[in-house]
Amino acid sequence: MIPSTPEYAVALAMLICTAGAAVTLATARHRALAGWIAFGVLALSGLLALLGAASVLLTEPSHAETLFTARRLGFSLRLYVDGLSAVFLILIATVSILAALYSIEYMQHRLEHGVGRYYPNLLLFVAAMYGLVSTTDMMYFFFIFWQMMTLTGYALIRYEPRKPENLRAANRYLWMMQLACGVTMLGAALIAHDSVVTPGGETLLRFDFDAVSHHLPQLLIDQPARVTLAFALFLVGFGIKLGVWPFGRIWLPDAHPAAPSPISALLSGVMIKTGIYGLMRYFIWLVPGSVQAEFPLMKWGLVLAALGTVTLFTGTAQALRQEQSKRLLAYSSIGQAGYLVLALGVCLTLLSSTQPLMPALAATALLGALFHTLNHGVFKSLLFLNAGSVLHATGTQDLNKLGGMLRYMPVTGGTALVASCAIAGVPLFSGFASKWTIYTAAIQGHAAAPILALCAAIAILTSTLTLALFIKFFGAIFLSRTSVLVHDLSRRPQPLEVGWKMRLPQVILLALCLFAGLFPGLMLQFLSRVLQTSRQGLAVTLADAVPASVWTGPSLQSPGHPAVYVPLIVALVFVLMCFFARWLASLGGATRRISAPWLCGYAVEGELNRYRAGHLFDDLKNCLGRKRPPAPVPLTERSAPGQPSNPIPPWSPEKN
Repeated sequence: MIPSTPEYAVALAMLICTAGAAVTLATARHRALAGWIAFGVLALSGLLALLGAASVLLTEPSHAETLFTARRLGFSLRLYVDGLSAVFLILIATVSILAALYSIEYMQHRLEHGVGRYYPNLLLFVAAMYGLVSTTDMMYFFFIFWQMMTLTGYALIRYEPRKPENLRAANRYLWMMQLACGVTMLGAALIAHDSVVTPGGETLLRFDFDAVSHHLPQLLIDQPARVTLAFALFLVGFGIKLGVWPFGRIWLPDAHPAAPSPISALLSGVMIKTGIYGLMRYFIWLVPGSVQAEFPLMKWGLVLAALGTVTLFTGTAQALRQEQSKRLLAYSSIGQAGYLVLALGVCLTLLSSTQPLMPALAATALLGALFHTLNHGVFKSLLFLNAGSVLHATGTQDLNKLGGMLRYMPVTGGTALVASCAIAGVPLFSGFASKWTIYTAAIQGHAAAPILALCAAIAILTSTLTLALFIKFFGAIFLSRTSVLVHDLSRRPQPLEVGWKMRLPQVILLALCLFAGLFPGLMLQFLSRVLQTSRQGLAVTLADAVPASVWTGPSLQSPGHPAVYVPLIVALVFVLMCFFARWLASLGGATRRISAPWLCGYAVEGELNRYRAGHLFDDLKNCLGRKRPPAPVPLTERSAPGQPSNPIPPWSPEKN
């Protein structure tokens, strides 16, 4: 039976995931069967969530549905799906389905650990995220869904408990999430007042989102300091979840590498996005439009913009110094979270201005935040699946031990190249379009707050660091000279490339990266519809100010400015220039030849003459902070097959 409302669709999706957890626990002895059941459950629940989100975006949001009430205890399970919730439901459903398909083959080779602790926790983890982005209860069911997400995430991070670093990472994650939950609930308790009776006769309990929003104007007049403290607590709580500075470095870089790779994709691509969901929901949708003048939008906007700028720079700078693939990606997630907070800060800052163009730029900034949320969820999930495939094939995350994998894993390497270009903001890929939108709003908004232009300049500089970071990531793994490790692995009877169940999710995510990059106008039109179906609080002003006329087809044009970006034309010019370069190179009639590099007369020693990840961007890393020297190559490590084993050349650093 098809659910009658989006809220019932989400509720049914959560019930299916919960029932599926019990079934996969009962069938855990049969690894493949449990994996296919988990995939089927997540596919069915994800389809329900997608149908609910689509019905909201194609028509209009329905009214909230109260599924359970305990009036004496003061709580009720009330769900509401509007455009904002729909965006996050789409992201959760898409990534979780692909991660489940990827897990079937990935977990087949983890024979030392049973799947009874994996698939049930995975299903409950996804169900909790569905509930968190659709519940209207800011206290009790917020606590229930948050704890459900935290405890299952804790179990998944410590899935391999024999490794002490995994236990430490899981414990740190647990305590930080409990702190985040506590301070967020304390903020809700500070601004909750009394129950509210709606015009339709429904009684909203004191911690219901709409009841809190109803009483907020009077509270702003009577106790503004109390409201300020509450929103500061919201910023801390959801900031911890999102991984903003200084909280992100405490738990995130350890938790993501410790978890199995499909879970790492969900943690970084989806779970931390509930943090930006909370910030958006509380700072924009909770505040009624009638108190826009009384609420300190400018101050909160500047705080968020500054915090986002610091986060994006420090996270990316720390990522550049990492030499473990998943740890590098984890620090990169901190940096990318900074773009989301920066965009939200720009939105609030410009929303406080009375200048004519500023509301349209504020709406552009918020759409950029939503656009980059979707983009980061896609390309960071893809990068973690890429890293998982390499780990699956080689057994290592150490970038210094990898190299030349492209010839052995062409599909994984090709998808990693697209994801690296997307996250670095290379034109024609998804990351460029969303970053362009954020930069546009911040730079053109300098008339309202000059510091926004400085924040945008630092963000653009950080994009160059991101490009260097993913040149290192992709080059160290898939290019460079083939390492001794890979030479040995390539002699195995089975190929290094992963099976189709692990390749297909990567290819689908690649297609999403390309679509968002080539058709940014369509994506922004879709996100404009999100605002039109989320008309509550300050979002009403933003929805009315959306400059929809400048986002047509594949093009992307900044509001109030003649700058236009049309990816399809850029792609056409690029292809024509490639053909021209090929024609120009053929005019001389020169033949191509391949020869071994000349190493100053010394014999070729496979490992000693390979540029390793630890040496990439040395000067830049020294400028960004103290750099640990790369581990020396063991002198006993033998040469690659077909190369003589020779003494270390006298000029080698290992000689001294």
